[in-house]
Parts: sequence; structure tokens; C-alpha cells
Amino acid sequence: MKSRRTEISERPKILTVLHQELSSPGRVGQILVASGFDLDIRRPPLGDPLPETLEDHAGAVIFGGPMSANDPDEFVKRETDWLAVPLGENKPFLGICLGAQMLVNHLGGKVGGREDGKVEIGWYPLRPTEAGREIFDWPDMVYHFHREGFSLPSGATLLASGEHYENQAIRYGDNAWGVQFHAELTRAMMHRWVVRGAQRFELPGAQVGRDHLEGRMLWDIRLRAWLGEFLERIFGAADPRQAVTRARKA
Repeated sequence: MKSRRTEISERPKILTVLHQELSSPGRVGQILVASGFDLDIRRPPLGDPLPETLEDHAGAVIFGGPMSANDPDEFVKRETDWLAVPLGENKPFLGICLGAQMLVNHLGGKVGGREDGKVEIGWYPLRPTEAGREIFDWPDMVYHFHREGFSLPSGATLLASGEHYENQAIRYGDNAWGVQFHAELTRAMMHRWVVRGAQRFELPGAQVGRDHLEGRMLWDIRLRAWLGEFLERIFGAADPRQAVTRARKA
């Protein structure tokens, strides 16, 4: 019989790219671990390298951050260029907010804010496209914390749209996905974002902190359920005996 340590070491890994020292993969990480994966966490802004190949990984996730995908920082260019690896190897990839915007830049699209300065910070409606409805039952409302959106790159499929920023979820090829919104936040993470990001609530179109927390009580159950189905569609389950729904209470 294999030892527990051996079993854990043999679990497939998901490359997990974060952008701040205390950033967390939140519910995405919890669901992936519950599905039988281990997380290989890298923080490029702190000097962590990215692998030259994903042959030892089952896929990759690039999360969000306060920086822009257009920033001149070395790690932003490095991550954006690195996306040639999952795309070239046809490995499952998910970009969330900043990660999705990096994907769009890599594919030749554009990332930027609205001319009127309007942002999406809080809860906003989501409208699936016909292509999106064929794949998922999408939530009606999703949580945002961004000042920039992205164009639809050539060859990408639009899966869901929003009122203020049209492109909210995209798919490119078989295995590359990007979403502008945040389904990964645990309750504790949302409280931290509301406290630390309070100065942004004065931006055009932003909602006050109270609305963030009240919206969570109204709409988060469906968003959380969707996230489990979404991750299972992208990455599958490393261990079929593990139920994704176990992580939905996070």
C-alpha cells in the first residue's frame, strides 16, 4: 500500500499564478484541491519563475491583481509571453481578470478602460451568449473589481457579456478560457477587498462597500455553484471519487 505522502506527491499539479505576497487562490484553489489536484503556486512579481513547459502540470490559472496588463513591469511581459506555453501545448488554462487580460494581449487584442472612466466594482448582471448557453448555466449576477476591460481577440469565442464592459467571458481554442469577473472570493477575501479597496468606491459606476456584502448574500450561492461546474469543465477531476460540490461551501 502506498503511503499518504506518496499519494499526495503523485497528485497532478495546477500551476497557480498569483501577484501579491498575501494573495490567495480562494475558492478556485479549494475546488481544485477537492477535485484531486495540488497547487503549484508561483508569484512572478516576487521573482518566482514560470516553467518552460507544462508537461508536469495538468493546467494553469493566472489570477488577478491591482496592476494593469499594459504595465511595463518585467513580470507582466514575462507572464503574457509565457502564455505561448499552455496555448502551444494545448493545456487547460484559465485567466481571471488580469489573467484574462494578459491572454487577450497575448492573442493580439486590446486591454483598456472606458472613455468615460466607468468601472465595474461590485455586482453587475451577466448575459450569456448563445455559445455560452450551450456550455453552462450562467449566474445572473457576478462580482467585479476592475477598471479595464478587453476586446474580443481574433479567433476567440464570446461566452458572456456585461452592460458596461461587453466582453466578460471568452474561450480560445479547445482549452484557453478567460473571465473578467471574480467567482473565487471567499467571504474573508471579499471583506478584505472591501476594506483595502474602499478608495475605489468613489470611481464612476462603482458600488459602495455595503452593496458588495449585501450582494454576496443575494447572488453568491449561484455564482459559487457555477464556479464548481466551470472548473470541472476546464480541468476535469484528477480523482473521480472527489466531488467538486464538497468545495462549494467555501
